[in-house]
Amino acid sequence: MQNVGRVFMEMTRYENLSISDQQQGVTPPPLEKPYPGKGDQIILPNPASIQTPRVDLREAIEIRSSIRSYARNPLTMSELAYLLWQTQGIKEIVDPYYTKRTVPSAGGRHSFEMYLLINRVEGVAPGLYRYLAFSHRLLPIDISSGIADRVMSACLGQPFVRSSAVTFIWSCVIYRMSWRYSERAYRLVHLDAGHVCQNLYLAGEQIGCGTCAIGAFDDEEMARIIGADGIEEFVIYLATVGKKKNTGGM
Repeated sequence: MQNVGRVFMEMTRYENLSISDQQQGVTPPPLEKPYPGKGDQIILPNPASIQTPRVDLREAIEIRSSIRSYARNPLTMSELAYLLWQTQGIKEIVDPYYTKRTVPSAGGRHSFEMYLLINRVEGVAPGLYRYLAFSHRLLPIDISSGIADRVMSACLGQPFVRSSAVTFIWSCVIYRMSWRYSERAYRLVHLDAGHVCQNLYLAGEQIGCGTCAIGAFDDEEMARIIGADGIEEFVIYLATVGKKKNTGGM
């Protein structure tokens, strides 16, 4: 087991990869995970209509830091919509091969699905939701009273998950990436996770929010929480977001 990381790096070199399904002419998988057509969905504000303060990019990069203590102020729905757009917003669809989004992804494959533990967002009941990037909507997954405690527990008891306004949970549908890149996909999705989370940090700075990335979590329990099998779809990264103390809204 002590050499598993080294073996992974060796076996995902290009000379060791199997022929990808794309190379074999297999039909690509859907660019979004299917979801039930029925049920309440929350329509989010159009990104083009959202006004945000102007922030110098250099300043945002230099003041960015991981923040684990938040004010009790809720996010507005527009602020949440802005963060969602900046981290997974779709600018162009080239179905069925790729999407162009506000964050880069290997081959434009964008294998992530985004779930949200919402604790304090105006107009949205607390609970677990899924962001539907193609329609820019929220789909309720679990709005039971104990869901926040379950997510916090799966994050090894880190209390700022419970006290955040929103915790972002990114899962990976691995075949969406491996269809094109074979075993190399397992390297690439971890790079993509960094792209997404850094956008969240910087967009959060623009609206007076602090962010803290989370890599310490129980993989199996987190998969159960979002309804994934932990193999074909698994949680890859999380991050908490909340208003900075002594900071107003947009």
